[in-house]
Amino acid sequence: MRRTVKELLAETKDASELMLDLAYAAVFFDDDDLAREVIKLEERLDVAVHEMRVVVILAARSPDDAERMAAILGLVNAVEEIGDAAEDIARVVLTDLGVPGEVRDDLRHAEEVTARVKLRDGNRMATRSLADLALPSETGMWVIAIRRDVDYLYGPAGDEILQDGDVLFLQGPREGVDLVREMAGGEPHGLAPPVESARLSNLDRAVDLLVELKNAAEVAVGLAYSAILLRDRGLAREASRAEDRCDTLYHDLQRWTLRAAVDLDQSELDELRGLLQIGQASERIADAAQEMTRVVEGEEGPHPVIAAALAEADEIVADAEVAAGSPSEGRSLKDLSLETDTGMYVLAIARGDVWRYRPRGTQTLAAGDRLVCTGPEEGVALLREITGDARPLSDDA
Repeated sequence: MRRTVKELLAETKDASELMLDLAYAAVFFDDDDLAREVIKLEERLDVAVHEMRVVVILAARSPDDAERMAAILGLVNAVEEIGDAAEDIARVVLTDLGVPGEVRDDLRHAEEVTARVKLRDGNRMATRSLADLALPSETGMWVIAIRRDVDYLYGPAGDEILQDGDVLFLQGPREGVDLVREMAGGEPHGLAPPVESARLSNLDRAVDLLVELKNAAEVAVGLAYSAILLRDRGLAREASRAEDRCDTLYHDLQRWTLRAAVDLDQSELDELRGLLQIGQASERIADAAQEMTRVVEGEEGPHPVIAAALAEADEIVADAEVAAGSPSEGRSLKDLSLETDTGMYVLAIARGDVWRYRPRGTQTLAAGDRLVCTGPEEGVALLREITGDARPLSDDA
């Protein structure tokens, strides 16, 4: 039975976002298994994209229909480009191209990482539900997807029962990765804490730029999906600004990488190739995110099937405004524990005309701040309650 555009679009969104998380995580852990997961997902994404193109062509019954369906094809092409760029990042690991160790040290300063954990013999997780395991409170890690044989389950519910051989994909603090690995019957990574760089400042600067470029590209994608779901041209403009920022960062990355090359010996130059390949792929991801927003820039807005598909994806996007006197005013994201209490992850915060992407836990909220978050639908009401946002949920797109 042929799947609908809505079903296929929801799958491609979830798959492309997971690919992005896993690709950067493969670099962080220098993990071939994570990189291979990206390749598996890219193959599935190709199948879904091809099927979607067929369905869209068959569904167009008039010139007006074709005009609006063309917007869906544009969105599909952009999602495919994100998947292809994520694969390019993964292949940096699989081809042993190498990246400077400073990249991994910088990524370890991030408050959240993505990890892959397989349930092995002797694990303490099989036959138990996710709710029973309470991984967020016990380890700080959230299960964002499960691979069971060849099938992927995105955004699994709390009543999902784990099975031997399941492969879990999780997000959370790096300290939580080894805790889950031990529960799953595996050996801990034993990640060392970040070290001070002993290399020259030209390479340090290039690495800092790459990490900033990675973060900006990820947020550009998140804002693009947010713009489509919320039908918000303001968010579409922010995604475009993020893309502009990525262009600048990539040009700066090239300049500082070339400067660093002068200071390195021959054996270290391959690491710079890996640095540039990841940077180029990240810039392509931001370009694709900007292209996605085209569907909300027209007078008619996105085709209804696009918004419906994103609304039915496993994670939704919601916004919330901080009200004066609310429980969140004057408190940091870390103190609020929004992910633990609501399941919602803060993608960005707008204060006036200024957006802060991927805010850290030390970020303090003020009255009037607008939070754009992703997470389960049931977390939106809790998020609105904590921020004091009195708008009815039916106002959401």
